[in-house]
Amino acid sequence: MESIYLVGGGKGGVGKSIVSMSLIDFLMSEGKNVLFVETDNSNPDVLKCYGDVTTAVALNLDHVDGWMDLITQCDNHRNHVVVINSAARNDHAVQMYGDRLQQALPLLKRKLITFWVINRQRDCVELLRNFLEQIPESKTHVIMNAYFGNREKFETYNNSQTKKYIEQLGGKSLVFPEVADRVADDLYIKRMTIEKAAEDLPIGNRIELLRWRAEIKKMFEEVIE
Repeated sequence: MESIYLVGGGKGGVGKSIVSMSLIDFLMSEGKNVLFVETDNSNPDVLKCYGDVTTAVALNLDHVDGWMDLITQCDNHRNHVVVINSAARNDHAVQMYGDRLQQALPLLKRKLITFWVINRQRDCVELLRNFLEQIPESKTHVIMNAYFGNREKFETYNNSQTKKYIEQLGGKSLVFPEVADRVADDLYIKRMTIEKAAEDLPIGNRIELLRWRAEIKKMFEEVIE
């Protein structure tokens, strides 16, 4: 049975959407069927880019009904890898209702793998600690978004007990490569998939995109079988 990938972070502006887009692109390039679950209903950028090329649903995880629907969707699409793009506000809902998904994993016969995206601020680590307490069954990897600096600049996370705990459990601390602003803008403004952008952008932009895409592939290959 395919895995469930949750892209989280607990707060806005850390880069969850671009990580979700990159994850979908990687999985599709590996020949996987993808069920994309958009939970950021106020700013559904990923759904607008990938809704026409993947099986996609929008769910509201602020309420228990959304979590019930999520579990049902996972069961109805058993041959699909599931990618969930979580909204910043979902942190409280995870604490309230996330145990439903955790309890469903054995019945779904799926693994839950979380990519927790952070910037350099302390609250990202604190929110991660809360998540680990609520969903201990998840295999969690931390993604340091290089938009905010190189690995060494993430001092709060690098020096934390949370990092040690994650790595003791087999999780990885990964660096998500930065891409030129104009390429990122093309993806969002033109509502393009990464694959489509690699075909249609001006050649200078395409070269930057292909470099970035290759680095992302290496990153995901470290943790996705």
